[in-house]
Amino acid sequence: MEMFLSGIQMLMHIDVLVALLIGSIGGVVIGAIPGVGPAVAIAILLPATFAMEPLVGLTMLLGIYGSSMFGGALPAILINTPGTAVNALTTYDGHPMTRRGEALRALGLAYGASFAGGILSIIALILLSPVLAKIAPMFGSREIFLAALLGLVLVVLAHRGQTFAAGMLAAFGIFLGTVGLEPVKYTQRFTFGQQWLGSGFDLIVVVLGLFALSQAFLLLTEPESAPKTEKITGSMGRAMSEVLGFKRIAGAGAGFGVLMGMIPGVGEFTAQFLSYTYAQKTSKTPEAFGKGSPEGLVASESANNAVPAAAMIPLLALGIPGEALTAMMLSVFYVHNVIPGPQLFQGQLDFVYALYVAMILLNVIVVCFMLVASNGLLKIIRIPTRFLGVMILTLSFVGVYSLRNSTVDCAIAAGFGVLALILKRQNLPVVPIVLGMVLGGIMEVKLRPAMARVKVFTDFFDRPIAAFLGLAILTLITLHFVGLYRENRNRDPEEQP
Repeated sequence: MEMFLSGIQMLMHIDVLVALLIGSIGGVVIGAIPGVGPAVAIAILLPATFAMEPLVGLTMLLGIYGSSMFGGALPAILINTPGTAVNALTTYDGHPMTRRGEALRALGLAYGASFAGGILSIIALILLSPVLAKIAPMFGSREIFLAALLGLVLVVLAHRGQTFAAGMLAAFGIFLGTVGLEPVKYTQRFTFGQQWLGSGFDLIVVVLGLFALSQAFLLLTEPESAPKTEKITGSMGRAMSEVLGFKRIAGAGAGFGVLMGMIPGVGEFTAQFLSYTYAQKTSKTPEAFGKGSPEGLVASESANNAVPAAAMIPLLALGIPGEALTAMMLSVFYVHNVIPGPQLFQGQLDFVYALYVAMILLNVIVVCFMLVASNGLLKIIRIPTRFLGVMILTLSFVGVYSLRNSTVDCAIAAGFGVLALILKRQNLPVVPIVLGMVLGGIMEVKLRPAMARVKVFTDFFDRPIAAFLGLAILTLITLHFVGLYRENRNRDPEEQP
């Protein structure tokens, strides 16, 4: 309890509260603009957060991460265009409700379900924190290496139908992390005598290129559009309160969000799918799903907004990011020499609680904002895509140049922007590259001290957690190949290559 109160005290500083307010409202605005999304906004803001205190920078980024899905529901419901990728399932039932004249009800249910999912997940995590504080010290170098490897395996296997491509891109990310000075003996690797490669590829430069610049190039090369919307009338508060009639669905969605968010590489899409499937199978009117079912809308929105808080667990407890946005946040920790992992829960539990309470506050701020600002956000949806592209391009280059005042960094970021544009055109994932860079670095740093205590191969798994993680990795890979074999065996003979 003392640590919890200390965390609240840390959060009550004016600069932290202002950062939380800016992040929360800014995230809603970013989420409401189709084609931008939180990854682009966080990538652009990263250089600025390095000059802030750790809690200030992280609360701003968490505000954007956690609130963008609220804003993303607005265009998904009104114009059938998800503001963020994870709001895609919201279009299934949200837009049909709009077409039959229930836009206000659909928005109210989406906002109410997102709030319920977010709050329930954070309460669960606050209750779990003492348990995590006891488990985290059990993770030594071997366990963290295996946890990072497990995260990498999960990230690759999560891209069903594209596992080979995802694996190759993750390997490419690992390779990028090895360029420059190696972390133990400080010898040059893969620099080929080029001075500009001596410091390696900076994660922030790569992230800005892969997410922000590629999105700018995409918006500038596609036909210009500015969607039309109609004004919303009625009481938003009354519409939001209707979610109380779907408590079971919202609770289940939050539960799926917490579970899936804690597993690296899984995230919002799996949580939404499980929640939506559960709601449909337990509904009295399953035939209404996909045609404007309130239950389907509540299921998808409660699940996706429960994930951000849960995704912080592997990041804070083990220092292992589960997806691109938490990988970006990890860089903020490192810049301020705050190292996530077992020592964070042992020595700075108040800092962890401050982050959890910040996430509760951001949900409250966003709901209050959405009660009065939904019609104002409709004007943001109508911003022309070419203008957005130019703005993102400008801000991205400013952010890259401000890191080290280097035009070489700008050229590298532009190169990764073009690479990501090509990958997006081919419907290939970009996230494995970033996670390959981050997790590959963690694996390398932890493997060396771990190997000092290993005489034979089995010594690596002689502790319970290490054995469990090793078994989990082996089981997942085996199940994947068994699944591929069964799919190939059941395929129509005419479809065989």
